[in-house]
Amino acid sequence: MSSFTHLNADGNPAMVDVGAKTVTRRTARARSVVSLGPDIMQHLNGHDISTKKGPVFQTAIIAGTMAAKRTDDLIPLCHSLGLDNCQITITTEGSEAIVDCLVSTEGKTGVEMEALVGASVAALTIYDMCKAFSHDIIIRETKLMEKTGGKRDFRRE
Repeated sequence: MSSFTHLNADGNPAMVDVGAKTVTRRTARARSVVSLGPDIMQHLNGHDISTKKGPVFQTAIIAGTMAAKRTDDLIPLCHSLGLDNCQITITTEGSEAIVDCLVSTEGKTGVEMEALVGASVAALTIYDMCKAFSHDIIIRETKLMEKTGGKRDFRRE
């Protein structure tokens, strides 16, 4: 049976000690799906939606990248990591925006949380910038799609 890694022997919250781990190449990709609906998708022009606040997807990419770099400020027990790369892509399928955040670093701990935070904040930014068109926006899901470089690799089909 697995135990929670962020609890000390007394059951209190604690950062995981990664001092003895070896440095490896760590990658993670997370995805958020934002259901926008036809009222918003009618404003799609090429590969972006323009609003009075500016280009939605381009702004969301910047916001998600900034958030991924500051994950340790948002999630209390995350380690501070210098990211080697953070790439956010946004595509559309029907009336949904698909946000993918790919993060990598050379380190002793994984970047799953950085990828999840990047995808989540990009999705929230899409919501914020499109809410003037409609409040029927739903951030349907955020999930880890794959990770490499730790004890075990993971890939969601």
